[in-house]
Amino acid sequence: LSLATLTYDTLRFEYEDFPETKEPVWILGRKYSVFTEKEEILLDVTSRLWFTYRKNFPAIGGTGPTSDTGWGCMLRCGQMIFAQALVCRHLGRDWRWIKGKRQMDNYFNVLNAFIDKKDSYYSIHQIAQMGVGEGKSIGQWYGPNTVAQVLKKLATFDTWSSLAVHIAMDNTVVMEEIRRLCQSKGPCAGAAACPALESDVLYNGCPEDVGLRERLSPWKPLVLLIPLRLGLTEINEAYIETLKHCFMMPQSLGVIGGKPNSAHYFIGYVGEELIYLDPHTTQPAVEPGDSGCLPDESFHCQHPPCRMSIAELDPSIAVGFFCNTEADFNDWCQQIKKLSLVRGALPMFELVERQPSHFSNPDVLNLTPDSSDADRLERFFDSEDEDFEILSL
Repeated sequence: LSLATLTYDTLRFEYEDFPETKEPVWILGRKYSVFTEKEEILLDVTSRLWFTYRKNFPAIGGTGPTSDTGWGCMLRCGQMIFAQALVCRHLGRDWRWIKGKRQMDNYFNVLNAFIDKKDSYYSIHQIAQMGVGEGKSIGQWYGPNTVAQVLKKLATFDTWSSLAVHIAMDNTVVMEEIRRLCQSKGPCAGAAACPALESDVLYNGCPEDVGLRERLSPWKPLVLLIPLRLGLTEINEAYIETLKHCFMMPQSLGVIGGKPNSAHYFIGYVGEELIYLDPHTTQPAVEPGDSGCLPDESFHCQHPPCRMSIAELDPSIAVGFFCNTEADFNDWCQQIKKLSLVRGALPMFELVERQPSHFSNPDVLNLTPDSSDADRLERFFDSEDEDFEILSL
């Protein structure tokens, strides 16, 4: 920790333990008691992949920044929510990281996908450069929508994970659209669009039988990201109960958002407080060891996580869910429908079977190299990302 540069925001919460409360602690769909399961809570939190600011990594784009301190916090939160999807996909929700214990290869494959270098699928380099197509220059702050759209594009190149990524726009989740996406049999668009990435796929530990696995499985695992605005300048209290329920669902990937100009990855709640991982700590970039294994301790937050009042949350967020199977998705739909019956809980988004006629063409959000798509997407983002903008550093 002595190597890290801690901001005031981090220090304030650094070693504050969980409150002694009868309220349950919810972490990404798991319920815990502070009195009897404190160790389990901390182990669950520590096992999440924690991505923070880093310094001295290879220059982005060859000549760009070598650190993301001050501008990369939402990009790091995007990495964390997506890493959680990859952990669920390849290791399972019950997987735990134990300091000093030899981890399985799939764990290092997941971690390698986020390392700070240009050929990792979801590196800060890839996210920053893909964001240029979304109208964000390298080093510019992202809002939750932009990072979600960029991750969706990058996921098409990750043939090892073979994910279906859906971003629900206009506060509406269209079930038919998701089923069509997850049941598509076509080859991975990324592989055809970018043959140059083939060697990177192998570097990232892509097993050779991926194609076989895809043919046998009629459902692609789903990462569902829902960008939302829950109020004008502060969160509307009517959404708080619904937001809490999202952390209670077994499909939960958590929430990315934060306070204005300060992004966090929210993984749960206790009482009226959100529990989050904070990227605002600058650590040195990590190089793989001689054996090819990464020194991985700095990717796990080994102190009690930060907490903040739900009322302080900036209203611009993106909520994430992971449905490994079609049954998981059907179960998620049932839970969302039940949620609309909870007293005092205002739905944050609408769940519909088919696309309402007033919607824009669904293909607008598909990955195509057409530049007009980027223009149309930007119109979605402009109003949403406005209050996340910081001008110069």
